[in-house]
Amino acid sequence: MNLEGRVALVTGASQGIGHACALALSREGATIVAAARNQQKLDELVGVISGAGGRATAIIMDVAEEDQIKSGIKSAVAQFGKIDILVNNAGITRDQLLMRMKRADWDAVLNTNLTSAFLCIQQVIGSMLKQRWGRIINVASVFGQMGQSGQANYAASKAGLIGLTMAMAREVASRNITCNAVAPGFIDTSMTAVLTDEFKQSAVKNIPLGRVGSPEDVAHAVRFMASEEASYITGHVLNVNGGLLMG
Repeated sequence: MNLEGRVALVTGASQGIGHACALALSREGATIVAAARNQQKLDELVGVISGAGGRATAIIMDVAEEDQIKSGIKSAVAQFGKIDILVNNAGITRDQLLMRMKRADWDAVLNTNLTSAFLCIQQVIGSMLKQRWGRIINVASVFGQMGQSGQANYAASKAGLIGLTMAMAREVASRNITCNAVAPGFIDTSMTAVLTDEFKQSAVKNIPLGRVGSPEDVAHAVRFMASEEASYITGHVLNVNGGLLMG
């Protein structure tokens, strides 16, 4: 899966799945543009990649802010000349039963998880169209496929991301640009760390493989979708959920 000469932008790269994706793509030779809000964590990531002989840069970007998306990606393109691979990974949760959910929590999750992906795609698609090659990979969720009580905003954002993936795949396929989604299940990240042990144990019982996933499990799928080996796959949702949802 040689990605030498490719430039990959990963949002939410400071931790969890995004961090693992950045490292996985870097190991295959891609230059990494790591985007997130935490400067210290981004600098640490860049240091790890550089220390291993890779090439990376950090850009501070709150994907809930359109101006930051535009300026951040503009600076990355100015530095490297292009973005070949976009991994829309940044995401948040604001869980609450629908009848109690505040409009602000709905808007925050939709803006961060869905609208940001739309905006990031708009900013990188020009260079992809020009060179007639690109990989857009959206990190969705099993809960965008099956729903989850208390996560109407999160589930809606991830379901929307799947719809966006399929629409975009149709729009740009003729230019040799693929757009796919990876849908993680229960993954061991800071987002799931706040859940109770009782909930985690109950969740594992519903996973045929009998364990929670790791960020690396998701990163391996993203790395594949970014490669030439996946050149005939587009508009697809690759489930990485241990069998939690099948079909």
